[in-house]
Amino acid sequence: MRRDLPYALSGLALAVLLLGNAAIAPDAAPVRPVDVALVLVMGAALAVCRRYPVVTLIAVTATMLALHVRVHPGVSAAFPVLGAVYVAAWRGRRVPSVLASVVFLAGFLARDISVAPAGRPGQQIAERTALLLGWFVAANVAGLVAGQRRAYLEQVEQRAAEAERTREEMALRRAGEERLRIARDLHDSLTHSISVIKVQAGIAVHLARKQGEEPPAALLAIQEASGAAMRELRATLGTLRSPSDDDHVGLARVGELVERTRAAGVPVQVTVTGQPQDLPAEVDRAGYRVVQEALTNVARHAGPATARIHVEYAPAQLTVSVTDDGRAEPTRPATPGVGLRGMRERVTGLGGTLHTSAREGGGFGVEATFPLEGPA
Repeated sequence: MRRDLPYALSGLALAVLLLGNAAIAPDAAPVRPVDVALVLVMGAALAVCRRYPVVTLIAVTATMLALHVRVHPGVSAAFPVLGAVYVAAWRGRRVPSVLASVVFLAGFLARDISVAPAGRPGQQIAERTALLLGWFVAANVAGLVAGQRRAYLEQVEQRAAEAERTREEMALRRAGEERLRIARDLHDSLTHSISVIKVQAGIAVHLARKQGEEPPAALLAIQEASGAAMRELRATLGTLRSPSDDDHVGLARVGELVERTRAAGVPVQVTVTGQPQDLPAEVDRAGYRVVQEALTNVARHAGPATARIHVEYAPAQLTVSVTDDGRAEPTRPATPGVGLRGMRERVTGLGGTLHTSAREGGGFGVEATFPLEGPA
């Protein structure tokens, strides 16, 4: 409706102009209620000329011819028709705009000739007709040019959109090819190595039990961790080969991480505050990966330490923190590695914030905050 407002205001202004001109024109007839109704119909038709150009053209041409015959307000009766002709030509209705121009000019000229005094030269009629003819030709040409420019701009926009879509398709295809290459490399190298570790650990556990000995806890932890690594690697390879949003990891599986970490000899405490809720899949996976990477760092770098996991659910955000009381000190800041960089990329990619630093009194802390409202 806002786009129709300028046309409605133009119709109102022309209606006021016509009624005012009819009131002051020396050779105009008195304005009656029927004439006011004709002017109002013209204004209402112009208000919708953008959406219905042909209907508007017919209504405006008919009402202005009737007004010209009844009142004879002068050339001002042609102004609404000129506007309707321009809009119709601009919207691609060339034949109706030309026909309306011819009909109005013929009717206007016929009325002027019929009321002209006998024996008086028609110079004034000829001048007025030539003036109106020039106006209508200009309105048709201007509307045609504006329509062609509009069509050209639409074509340019369409081509730009098509080019952008083609670039996106090429980028997606290249990304798919890169995912397949990475999947093949992982399958050929990492999968083989982890399989060997798992098999050797299983054989060692079997031989120990066959000899009546209890396998060492570290050996059992290696066997469990290698099995979990194989499962996650297979899931990752499946995602790389056929990417989807249905990942199998999330904060609901933090308990498995905790058990494996404890089996490796690192005590872990878990605290959950707030009301657990359904999280966006990306946030759920990222939270799990933050906990996984942080526990891996504790096991590798913290030395004898206890890890504490805190998951806080809030209406507008999710906070995941992992702290330990290991050997990290503020005076010896940790050098960010690949794991911390990847963690930060995951968190910031979802619009969150990540804080990693050594703690006062010893130990290291990782805290990730994810927004749950608004665009990621």
